[in-house]
Amino acid sequence: MAMLERSATITSRTEGAPEESADNGCPPESSRERVNRRWNEILQETRVAQTGVQILFGFLLSLAFTPAFDDLATFDRSVYVVTVVLGASATGALIAPVSIHRFLSGLRMKHEVVEAASRLMVCGMVLLALTIGCTLLLILHVVLPSLLAELLVGGVMLWFVLCWYVLPLRLRRKALRRERT
Repeated sequence: MAMLERSATITSRTEGAPEESADNGCPPESSRERVNRRWNEILQETRVAQTGVQILFGFLLSLAFTPAFDDLATFDRSVYVVTVVLGASATGALIAPVSIHRFLSGLRMKHEVVEAASRLMVCGMVLLALTIGCTLLLILHVVLPSLLAELLVGGVMLWFVLCWYVLPLRLRRKALRRERT
C-alpha cells in the first residue's frame, strides 16, 4: 500500500504545468492532453494485463474439474485455493478501470479516473505476480521435490520484482532527478 501511495505522490508532483515530452522536440502538453494521453496508455496496458490474467484465471478454474485434482495433497489444495483467490482479485483490480470509467463517464472526472485506474493497475499487477508465483508453485510442487520447486519459484518471483517494480522505479527516480536539474 505504501508503494501505491508513493506512486501517487510522485505522479501528483509531475502533474501541473505543461511539460515537454521525452524527446524535447515536441511542444509541451496541456493538463488536458496529459490526462488524455495517460488514460489512453492505461487502456492499452489494461488490455494486455486483462488478457493475461483472464487466460491464467480460466486455466486455474478448470484445474478443479480434472481427474488429477482429487489426488492433490492438502498443501497443494491450499496453494490452489490461495491462487484462485489471488487470480480473482487480480482480475477484479485489472478490470475495475473499465467499470470506473463507465460509471463516471461524462462527469468531467477524467483526472480522478486516471489516478484511480493507475492505482488499480499497480495493485492488479502485484496480485497478478502473486497469482503467477502461486500457480508456478502449484505446478512445480507436483512435479519436483518440494525444496527445488520453492527455490525455482523464489527465483522467478525475484525476477518479477526486478522487472516489474525495481527497474520501473529506478527509471522513474532517474527521470525525476533529470527533471529537477
